[in-house]
Amino acid sequence: MANVDEKLPLTAHLEELRSRLIKSIIVIVLVFIVCYSQSKYIFDFVTAPLIKVLPEKSSLAMIKLTEGFFTELKLSLMAALFFSMPFILYQLWKFVAPGLYAHERRYVVSFVIVSSILFFTGAVFAYYVVFPFGFQFFLSYAKGYVIANLSIQWYLSFVVRLIMGFGIIFELPVFTLFLAKMGIVTASMMKKYRRYAIVVIFIAAAILTPPDVFTQLMMAGPLILLYEISIFVAKIFGRKEEIKKEDIYE
Repeated sequence: MANVDEKLPLTAHLEELRSRLIKSIIVIVLVFIVCYSQSKYIFDFVTAPLIKVLPEKSSLAMIKLTEGFFTELKLSLMAALFFSMPFILYQLWKFVAPGLYAHERRYVVSFVIVSSILFFTGAVFAYYVVFPFGFQFFLSYAKGYVIANLSIQWYLSFVVRLIMGFGIIFELPVFTLFLAKMGIVTASMMKKYRRYAIVVIFIAAAILTPPDVFTQLMMAGPLILLYEISIFVAKIFGRKEEIKKEDIYE
């Protein structure tokens, strides 16, 4: 049975949501302070893949007077959100857990932990695999009299968008596991709609990445592979779910 908290008035749930948001904001602010104090090292780390392949005479540029200051603030905030993600997911779980069934709550903690790991894995994949190849490909057009002077604000937005995008798509298997345990998706369902899923994958890649074919393919390729892995995950947990249903009817 679901938790009795579902009988509480709306104001009680809003107060609980407010409490979770405040805790998350406090953690983000504390992490932001640490990140801002180390912003130079964070900036060096974020720009390292670009600097390694940057052509001679090309550079990062501060186009606007205030661009350096605001870029440092945004970078620190993005880093704080990135490192605070496990705590944010945990607070989200604490908010929704009272409305779940007991057997569902057992999987939510694992869901939060594994989804955090996969999120960071996706970010690492973007940084160490996509960035080196992608930057080298794009900067290959900076030759002859063409010099690449990239805005640091634009570069930050570009990098954050890719890192967050890859972090999200790498969570597909654990989302599938969770949905399979809930009986919402099955392996046969995912196989049936595979063609439509591939179309959706390319649309999502176009939305989450900058408007170029290369980075879209770099995202769509791993996502298609993750979809196939998710079918396998759904198959395993779907079978267990079917066995449980049979036991109930017996």
